Amino acid sequence: MLLIRCPWCGDRDEGEFRCGGQADVTHPVDADALDDASWGEFLFVRDNPAGWFRERWVHAAGCRRWFVVERDTVTNEMREVR
Repeated sequence: MLLIRCPWCGDRDEGEFRCGGQADVTHPVDADALDDASWGEFLFVRDNPAGWFRERWVHAAGCRRWFVVERDTVTNEMREVR
């Protein structure tokens, strides 16, 4: 079982949370100018490193607030909850 620290509710079971994907994704300045391939890449292609990675999480079964953590994708250790 993975424990995730919600900044508002404290440590909770991972089943209460949903991952929102990579944090700090830069949205296109002029989305209307993108062709289909570029738009598809923006929507679906994300980094997938082995090691520390910034992710957005929501406490879906608790306070329902979003926050950002750094998670080691190899060990699932989490740090820098904001």
